Amino acid sequence: MAESNHYSMLVDEYISEFAPDVQVRLQALRQIIRESAPHAEEKISYKMPTYAQHGNLVHFAAYQHHIGFYPAPSGILAFKEELSKYKGAKGSVQFPLDQPLPEDLIRRIVEYRVKENVEIALEKKRKKGSTGG
Repeated sequence: MAESNHYSMLVDEYISEFAPDVQVRLQALRQIIRESAPHAEEKISYKMPTYAQHGNLVHFAAYQHHIGFYPAPSGILAFKEELSKYKGAKGSVQFPLDQPLPEDLIRRIVEYRVKENVEIALEKKRKKGSTGG
């Protein structure tokens, strides 16, 4: 438990480095992720707040004009149509700071990534169990 508190403090520290209006948006994003992935571990990875459950789920980072959200290529692909109005790349999307966060969309992406990682973990466990080692 002490380790997760340590990481929460690091995420708090990360968020505190930004202007108050950006901090509000980052805290809102953090809250959405925590609610959508209640069993995920919060940590810092790649110098960004990261949420992991059977592997990394999502990362986020603040920049001068946007918040970068990194739900892996599969998370981008699964919501390609809805994300098309935002700048992005194979595994990332940029939410402009001058627009509201698409909270429902973020929630659905995080839930999708949780489901995906859990299914992958179960499949690995099944395969490991079937090898009969």
